[in-house]
Amino acid sequence: MPKKKSENTEETIVKEEQTAEAETQPAEKAEEEPKDDSAEKIKALEDELASQKDKYMRLAAEYDNYRKRTSNEKLTIYDDATAKAVTELLPVADSIRMALENLSGADPEIVKGIELVSNQLAKSFEKLKIESYGKTGDEFDPNIHNAISKIDSEELGKNTIAQVFQTGYKIGDKIIRHAMVQVANCD
Repeated sequence: MPKKKSENTEETIVKEEQTAEAETQPAEKAEEEPKDDSAEKIKALEDELASQKDKYMRLAAEYDNYRKRTSNEKLTIYDDATAKAVTELLPVADSIRMALENLSGADPEIVKGIELVSNQLAKSFEKLKIESYGKTGDEFDPNIHNAISKIDSEELGKNTIAQVFQTGYKIGDKIIRHAMVQVANCD
């Protein structure tokens, strides 16, 4: 019988060792699982942070584009409104220019008065950033000049403006009215 006792004791010891190993293994696994869970949580939070950062950067870029676009639209609206108002004044400017050209034998006081009005109008256009263009001797540019006739001249170069019938006006790059010109030596 003593042999049975020792066999039981050995079995008990083996069972206790297995139980102890089983108890320690889940504890080790339990410690490892939270590490995996926390690593997963950290990864998820990092992904969410990256997503939020991306959304923020896109929103900031969108706002910057909106700000630039509205600023450009305001300038365009101002230029369009100025161009429309100036278009109504251009016949007056043309009449004053023609009056000055045709007052060769007039009273000097009348000429002086018309010159004053012409200078005031020119200063007003300057304040509004309206530029006149199309002078005799300038190079002809079909984008901004309207050629209504052509001549051949040995005195003038190729594609040169020989005469200006109507002065052109622009605000920045926007043409308010094309200059009507006569072109010398064009193809």
